[in-house]
Amino acid sequence: MADNAFFGDADFEQYRALIYSESGITFTPTNRSILESRLRERLRENHLDSVKTYFAVISKDREELKAFLDSITTNLTRFFRNQAHFDALEHFVVPELLKIKAGSSSPIRIWSAGCSTGEEPYTIAMLMSEILPPPWKFEIIASDLSLKCLMTAKEGFYAENRITGVPDNYLKKYFDKVEGGYKIHGDLMSKIRFDYHNLKNDSGLRNLDVVFCRNVIIYFDDAAQAAVINRFWDSMAAKSFLFIGHSESLFGMDTKFEFVKTEWATLYRKFI
Repeated sequence: MADNAFFGDADFEQYRALIYSESGITFTPTNRSILESRLRERLRENHLDSVKTYFAVISKDREELKAFLDSITTNLTRFFRNQAHFDALEHFVVPELLKIKAGSSSPIRIWSAGCSTGEEPYTIAMLMSEILPPPWKFEIIASDLSLKCLMTAKEGFYAENRITGVPDNYLKKYFDKVEGGYKIHGDLMSKIRFDYHNLKNDSGLRNLDVVFCRNVIIYFDDAAQAAVINRFWDSMAAKSFLFIGHSESLFGMDTKFEFVKTEWATLYRKFI
């Protein structure tokens, strides 16, 4: 239960309006306690004792605002999370793209949007390295709202309990055993460009062949979800594919994406 002396209803409304405006993330009364706990952490970090004072700070200081938005995001991820999506990428999407792009020398371009600590883009990179026949190449752009998560992703180090789900042959081929865990090989890391991005804004990316944005739009309301999905449309090539979380759907949304049901998983296609 929220401490109204610390974080009153008016404060809550002010903060959630700012969060929605800046990120598209929606806080409801049911997850108010999460916001309160994150605020207490930021106040301790900044040696402040009032949410009103802190609000004045983040209204003027963009770097602290980024740190605050970082603190409220949920970053649950793991290697090969929802294996069915990677099976669909291997057995359906990549073969389709090789036919679509036949005769082209351009690489297959993939965006991992909301990449958290990097497990998803590294999983994609390992899989593409295994299945893409020469002379085909690929490149991955991975982005997140959390600067802290991006630092972890760029470092490419994962404790032993974080590499659960990585097949043994991939572990031997793409990781080095180091003290306390495993380090991604440099040649695989070079396939990925990590960058800060707020999905509230246009990424500037264009002609993408595949977009992964899984378990992210679930935190947005209907209007923010539609805006994000439509920005994905603008960033993608004429014949391209979109993966969203297994609990997420574009059903009922005003979007041009086509629903695709494969033997392995469901996904969406931009086909014009």
